[in-house]
Parts: sequence; C-alpha cells; structure tokens
Amino acid sequence: MFIYTPRGIMMDENRKKVLNRLRRIEGQIRGLERMIEQETPCADVLTQLYAATAAMKKTGVFIIQANMRRCIKEAAGDPDKNIDDFQNALTRFIGMS
Repeated sequence: MFIYTPRGIMMDENRKKVLNRLRRIEGQIRGLERMIEQETPCADVLTQLYAATAAMKKTGVFIIQANMRRCIKEAAGDPDKNIDDFQNALTRFIGMS
C-alpha cells in the first residue's frame, strides 16, 4: 500500500514505519546528548542508551522481516552475489547483539 507524504512523495507503508522508528531513535539520541551535558547519573544514561540500542535492533529486525522476500527476488540477476551480500549484512546485524 502506498501513501503520500506532505511533499507528495509516494512511500510504502513499511518505509514510513521505518522512518518513524528512526525519528524516534533520533530523539532518544538527542535526549542522551542532553543527559550527558546535564551530567545525569550514569545509571540513568545507561538505561536510556540500552533503550536506544534496543530500538535500533528492533528496527533492524523489522527491516529484515519486511524486505527479505524483496531482497531474495532481487537476487535473480546474480543470485550468488546478492545472496552472499544479504547473508553478510545479516551476519553483521546479528553480530551487533
């Protein structure tokens, strides 16, 4: 399903969800910056850092789930290379854990 943004750009629903998640994460990072500037206690900073990290991981999982079929279909041109690229990206993502 496609939706139109205020600028008239056509965007599918999954892309909109990812962008919204990333904007929330961006807000969390700005909040972390303020916490450091205000010398917030370490435990509070680490809690927020964990929340931002978890949000990034969940966004990555969402991207994988939403795009796995498309990524595999794109492999039709050069299946071995595209599948290898996808596997490498997935391995890097899993290694973040």
